[in-house]
Amino acid sequence: MTKTSPASQSSAAPVAFEGTCPDRARPLVLAACIVASAMGFIDGTVVSIALPAMRESLGASLPQAQWFSNAYMLFLSALILAGGAVGDKLGQARVFKWGIAAFVVASLACAFAPSPEFMIAARAAKGMAAAFMVPGSLALISRTYPRAERGRAIGIWAAASALTTAAGPIIGGIVLTAGGPEMWRWIFAVNLPLGLLALGLLARAITRDPAADETPLDWQGALLATAALAALAWGLTILQTGAALPYLLGALAFGAAFLWHEARSPHPMMPLSLFRSPVFAAANAATFLLYMSLAAIMFFLPMTVITTWGVSEIEAAAAFAPLSVFISTLSSWVGRLADRHGPARIIAAGAGIVALSYAALAATAPLQNFWFAVMPAMVVTGFGMALVVAPLSTAVMTAVEDSQNGIASGINNALSRMASLVAIAAFGSVAAIAYGAAGGPASFGEDMGGALHAAATTMGFVWTAALSSALAAGSAAIMWYSRG
Repeated sequence: MTKTSPASQSSAAPVAFEGTCPDRARPLVLAACIVASAMGFIDGTVVSIALPAMRESLGASLPQAQWFSNAYMLFLSALILAGGAVGDKLGQARVFKWGIAAFVVASLACAFAPSPEFMIAARAAKGMAAAFMVPGSLALISRTYPRAERGRAIGIWAAASALTTAAGPIIGGIVLTAGGPEMWRWIFAVNLPLGLLALGLLARAITRDPAADETPLDWQGALLATAALAALAWGLTILQTGAALPYLLGALAFGAAFLWHEARSPHPMMPLSLFRSPVFAAANAATFLLYMSLAAIMFFLPMTVITTWGVSEIEAAAAFAPLSVFISTLSSWVGRLADRHGPARIIAAGAGIVALSYAALAATAPLQNFWFAVMPAMVVTGFGMALVVAPLSTAVMTAVEDSQNGIASGINNALSRMASLVAIAAFGSVAAIAYGAAGGPASFGEDMGGALHAAATTMGFVWTAALSSALAAGSAAIMWYSRG
């Protein structure tokens, strides 16, 4: 038997890259990933704009309106790590297609929702579907493009995602402003042609879908995380009623059980060992506080200005534009800046700027002037967030070994979505308490006239903005004193 010499081994041709499709079909996979990601990204921002119309149309209370968002975020944040693992185990393309199909079906259920309870159930189903769809887009691009071309493909995906995220609320605002009170249903129904387009592109392109991972799935961890987050979110939602304590204690118990399980599981969905890195722990704590503040503003600002200030949906949607514009145009430059000077201080500066912008929102909200008070503050918010997004990814990725980059990114993504869930639950109680303290005659964010109602709703938003400023300042402090 002839042995292969070391010299011949070193000169051997490299193994050819075997992607999911022929080379000529890669753009089809990329297009499908962009379309599917657009559905997921647009969902959060458009629902914030449509929420007042949805609430009025379905006769929903403030807690029910909060759960239009929270039911989606609950299952997405709790299951997103499991969703990525299922893709690795069963095939990324296969699971991605399942996620898209389920997301479309759940979107149609939302479009035809006859009651708040039905909408909440449909949004929960949509969150479960998104947990298997969202991680699949980047993973499938990585499986489709060789390393030398992967960066360019991901750059195209990121730019297109930023563009669709910015355009989605604007288009939704136009539809809601021009149409009647039931036009919000079309915002969900539009996912049908988008989903069919993505599935059609994948069907034409995908020829291979290897299942590379035999690691058992951590379903116990996923169930414990879901129970803890559900109890926490519901307890925070009803905080002002005085009946929240049993749910908060339940959240504490389930959360402790989750940590106990993850510490002992041979295959945890959230390896706690990663948090031994001070930089990784600081970056994720900063992520949680900053994205909690951002979610509170993005959820309660449209409800305030549309229902009581007389601002149209298309005008309210404009408040989201600076975020996408600044992040998409400055992220590359900021990323290079972080490489040169380190990410921590740049993140701290960006979070500090966001804190100042929210403080300005709190100070100027009583003027009830959207264009000359709210919009300048939101422009500053967009600039501050542009200083955060790319360096935060850098901080997370450089804090762990290369082999742990995937799970580290997944944890950071999951924590940012958990932050949104907690923010909408907690700040709903904050806004309701402030509204009542100001003598409000109805409910925060309800679409009704009257100077007292408008003033009380505005005061609820003032409290929300002030506390959001404090959270962003806390995020800045964590990163300023971290070792990143």
